[in-house]
Amino acid sequence: MQMNTEFLSGIAEEVKTAWQELISEADLKAGDLVVLGCSSSEIIGESIGKNSSLIVGYTVIKASKEILDPLGIDLAVQACEHLNRSLVVEHSVAEKHKLETVFVVPVANAGGSAATAAYAQAEDPVVVSGIKAAAGIDIGDTFIGMHVKSVQIPLRLSTKRIGKAHLSALKSRLARIGGERAQYKFDRAAYERELADALEDDNSANA
Repeated sequence: MQMNTEFLSGIAEEVKTAWQELISEADLKAGDLVVLGCSSSEIIGESIGKNSSLIVGYTVIKASKEILDPLGIDLAVQACEHLNRSLVVEHSVAEKHKLETVFVVPVANAGGSAATAAYAQAEDPVVVSGIKAAAGIDIGDTFIGMHVKSVQIPLRLSTKRIGKAHLSALKSRLARIGGERAQYKFDRAAYERELADALEDDNSANA
């Protein structure tokens, strides 16, 4: 597929819009870790893994960083199955999140163009075996679920495609545990009243 400036600019804007919507929907904040799965082949209308595009990979990562970096949100970019779906992150991100590093450098035909671009655009890149991200975007049905922490919640973003690739997204929430008596919000005033009553009863009993 012949790629012109208009096509690439459109991809960049679609990527930025998708991240902005995910940030809002998932209530992401500085220090959160997000994952990106991306098939550049799917973006240009080819089957995943069949026609990797360095230009498209570069465009997607550059646009992603322009949104995430100023907000302090940490990006992990998933490589393809040839690298066991490992991820490219900054070394500082791996240290902060205590991630296990592995020894490999992604290239277009073993890792994919997005992971390769992420490695090239990072200040101090490393590859890690896995993460538990707060949320993520999947461009081209690469499937990122293994890298998003439980409980995962599918999101329907207004942006449905990046180029010709299907776009999906996930956010996450804490698992709710316990039975019918379990509470999910701490009522400090109620706790302090119950504690005061217990202390009063205890003092009365010991009087």
